[in-house]
Amino acid sequence: MKPSERRNLIIDHVSRHGEARVEDLANRFGVSLETIRRDLAHLAEIGEVLKLHGVVRRAPLVTEPAFRDRVAARSTEKARAAAHLAALVRPGETVFVDTGSTTLACARALAGVARLTCITNSLAIAEVLGGAGVQVFLLGGSYGAANGQTVGPMVLEQVARFRADRAILTVAGLEARAGATDADFDEAQVARAMIAQAGMTVVVADSDKFGRRAAFAVCPLSAVDLVVSETGPQTGPDWLARQSAAAGTSFGPARRPAQAMP
Repeated sequence: MKPSERRNLIIDHVSRHGEARVEDLANRFGVSLETIRRDLAHLAEIGEVLKLHGVVRRAPLVTEPAFRDRVAARSTEKARAAAHLAALVRPGETVFVDTGSTTLACARALAGVARLTCITNSLAIAEVLGGAGVQVFLLGGSYGAANGQTVGPMVLEQVARFRADRAILTVAGLEARAGATDADFDEAQVARAMIAQAGMTVVVADSDKFGRRAAFAVCPLSAVDLVVSETGPQTGPDWLARQSAAAGTSFGPARRPAQAMP
């Protein structure tokens, strides 16, 4: 049995049972403790399992704190990622930007892009960009005061009326098997709708999000054209290369042509 096949079976076993003893896994697959520990070390590194003393458990799904707390957390990394993003966006582009503390940092950096048009469901992002003279379309719908955003069917219907060069999104987790995930159901729906109407999908996430998974799927890695972290675009930590290889995809340049807004 190939190591990749055995590791997939380990994931399935731990998922079904919640946890497993390391010795039991070695006996189950007929390999040495050293081999099974290498397997578990690899799976823990990519966020598939949680290693404890003599026991392995399914890695928990991440949740997110209050929005104001997220804005304050890792603000330096978010600002660096935002600066890298702004250097990529060309004057005259039309972009979707979803709600998030990272995309709020992106909005501050994007305010200097000439002739930018932004479509967003975030009041804070609309205020930042609108105050800088950017043309902003604020999507209307059910108002979520906790995150200062609009969500729900009305937002999704309005997203479908636009086309954009890029969907600029933030996520709660980015991981090989789960892809891009969010901790909020409504926010994940909005992100998926934006992806469907954009020529390029850009996920902006500090490296703290790498290897994590949240409850609600946004898109698989194969649908992400570019990842931008505090270290820059396409040049994240070694995890990025390992994750993309494991998923059989690449974080290279866009694979789909950009579509200008009509």
